[in-house]
Amino acid sequence: MEMHLQPLASSCCVSGEPFVEGARVASYLVRNAGLEIVRFDLLEAQAGNFAPEGFVACRWVQVFKPRRPGENPERELKLTTETLFFALTDPSTEPTPENTRLVQFLALMLERKRILRPKGRTSDGARLRYEHAKTKQMFEVSAAELTPEFFVAVQEQLSVLVGVPKPKIEPPQSAEPQPARTE
Repeated sequence: MEMHLQPLASSCCVSGEPFVEGARVASYLVRNAGLEIVRFDLLEAQAGNFAPEGFVACRWVQVFKPRRPGENPERELKLTTETLFFALTDPSTEPTPENTRLVQFLALMLERKRILRPKGRTSDGARLRYEHAKTKQMFEVSAAELTPEFFVAVQEQLSVLVGVPKPKIEPPQSAEPQPARTE
């Protein structure tokens, strides 16, 4: 799963205040009325004043680092399953039910692609442990019961991120009944 988004903004979309190095920036992915995916970046302290119009697919918090001269911002525009997983599992991102559900699903996808390796459950059994194949970094993901309701909720979130599948076009049905064949 890949998608392209706007780069991290340089100022808060609520207050207009420029981000300074070390500021905690909350990023939201929102599907607006035009069915476009829009990224909103704001100071975490301004989150109470932010009311996006549309469906919020996910939210994460990151520490702002200004771009260095000559740095390629296009490289960070591609949001993949792996980078979204890293953003949502960052310790500075507060878990929400929506983010937790999305992280659980992304972990399943990354395990299937062998990007994450399952390492069993935590001692209390509440979380699944995964190791990132390249970096050997360990992640703990809440264990979820994979019910139909879980997948319906994840499908709603993913439809925001990757779009709604186009409906299948049914072949037109003939209004006249076809004569029975005899052999």
